[in-house]
Amino acid sequence: MNDKIREKLKNMPLKPGVYIMKDINGNVIYVGKAKRLKNRVSSYFNGSAKHTKVLSLVEHITDLDYIICDTEYDALALESNLIKKYMPFYNILLKDGKAYPYIRVDVKSPYGKVEVVRKVANDGAKYFGPYVEGVRARELLELINNTFLLPNCNHKLSVDKPIKPCINYSMGLCVAPCAHYVTPLEYKQRLDKVIDFLNGNDSAIEEELRSQMDEAVQKEDFERAIKLRDYLKVVSKLNSKVIAQLPKTLSADIIAYISNGINNSIAIGSIRAGKLLGIFTQSTDLMDDNMLEDFVVHYYSDRLIPSEIYINRPISQEVAKYLGTLANHKVEIYEPQKGVKKALLDMAIKNANQHFIKSSDRSTIVYNKTLGAVYSLQEELHLPKPPMRIECYDISHISGTYKVGSMVVFIGGQPAKNHYRKFKIKEVEGNNDFESLKEVLKRRLGNIIEGNDDVSLGAVPDLMVIDGGKGQLSSVMEIFESLNNPITNQIKVVSLAKRIEEVFTPHNSEPIILDHHHYSLKLLQKIRDEAHRFAITFHRSLRGKGMIVSVLDDIEGVGEKRKLALIKHFKSLENMKNASLAELESVEGINKKVALSIYNALH
Repeated sequence: MNDKIREKLKNMPLKPGVYIMKDINGNVIYVGKAKRLKNRVSSYFNGSAKHTKVLSLVEHITDLDYIICDTEYDALALESNLIKKYMPFYNILLKDGKAYPYIRVDVKSPYGKVEVVRKVANDGAKYFGPYVEGVRARELLELINNTFLLPNCNHKLSVDKPIKPCINYSMGLCVAPCAHYVTPLEYKQRLDKVIDFLNGNDSAIEEELRSQMDEAVQKEDFERAIKLRDYLKVVSKLNSKVIAQLPKTLSADIIAYISNGINNSIAIGSIRAGKLLGIFTQSTDLMDDNMLEDFVVHYYSDRLIPSEIYINRPISQEVAKYLGTLANHKVEIYEPQKGVKKALLDMAIKNANQHFIKSSDRSTIVYNKTLGAVYSLQEELHLPKPPMRIECYDISHISGTYKVGSMVVFIGGQPAKNHYRKFKIKEVEGNNDFESLKEVLKRRLGNIIEGNDDVSLGAVPDLMVIDGGKGQLSSVMEIFESLNNPITNQIKVVSLAKRIEEVFTPHNSEPIILDHHHYSLKLLQKIRDEAHRFAITFHRSLRGKGMIVSVLDDIEGVGEKRKLALIKHFKSLENMKNASLAELESVEGINKKVALSIYNALH
């Protein structure tokens, strides 16, 4: 602990608030809340036994700030907002996180669609789920669309502009709202039946399916009859998940947390309309029990919040109050002591225990590949500190055209994709990778010196990796020397030569040879390959858009606005060539005459 932190701790009050921890470069690495700021923050620096991740955090803290709040609730809300703003490395709570699917029903549009999504948005639509294990959301969607004859195409459904219906209408699989063959009121009645079914009323859809199946048999349409029979099996599977003792209206989640102080496991189950939709298990990076509250808030930041949450650890009622504010309804969080709710929590605890046993060995492997590799790199490359933030760059082009640069970022040995950035090469003429790389790095370092507000471009990396040998490294070091800035001078730079994977460091003629089986080299290779992949993807995207523009340039009636609309809609020239006249006409701003001109030009 340095003198600056010691002085701040001395003056810290015993009041609720939020504390913000920073590293040597001023990057926010952790945000936490506290009922009593002084006690909570002091606990990080005392001599008690701590989780390895806490020790790693403390090692990197060089400064901290705090904000006093009126109540613990206010501190919780502020902490959540600051975590979203800074995305600090030590606040990333989920490993291998999965976004489980929801079924979204658009009730605002006159011809709203039913679809599967991975995130819940505050957009006025109705969401059902999450569908975890044993119930497939896409299977349910297929059942709904085919039973109620709803559209499953990509057409935009408008009340103003009817279009020719697709083959689904001809096959009797859709009522064609796109062609206005059904009124908005009739369509809404169908959506109401869908919502009723998703709310737990299975009898209506079961009756509808049996009626349709009998009709198909009478018409000797045995293929459809078999399909409808399969849909009945899906409804039966849902019925089998009903828990008799629970009310049909109950919406609840179950959270079980298991920890030995080093490894952690969490199991989360979802009950919707009295049915258990499944339980999923997950490893977590919770550093201590205090972070369980942070996990709960983080978990529900983009998910449906149920009316009840059963949990096997004590949790502040301020969390329930905060989630209730987010959800616009009352939320209760408690540990049930008896009955079916306790049995459900016990089942989640068993699942968490089983995952904990399986994941303990796996977490060691994950550590070796990520944080372990980072610490190993510090030792192997003789760096002054662990390279928690590593950046790597690559250039991609074809014969000097559509030149682009990529920047990929690994934090704690793992890809931080929200920190990746793309660069268009603006100043370099022709095929010159050296000069293109120098242009990218000049702009990158300029962003650091100027203190760019961007979460990635404003961050100072611990290590930059350049793809190449001594020549590429020397070229890059010229930029650092010409800038001669105290901030950028502390960034360490190495290059990785492909032939035998030699690592070159500045001012050393001899390379460092890392063991080919060691995780430290594999981490460097992984970030180098990721930079290459990201650059090529961006280059292809740019080239594809350029090809679309060049083809559209000579078509009468297609100006800049229509070009942009076509690029946004079809993404590639191939997609546009494969589009039908109706699909071309469905693009915003494209009328029948222009669609025909485009179609003829492409064919």
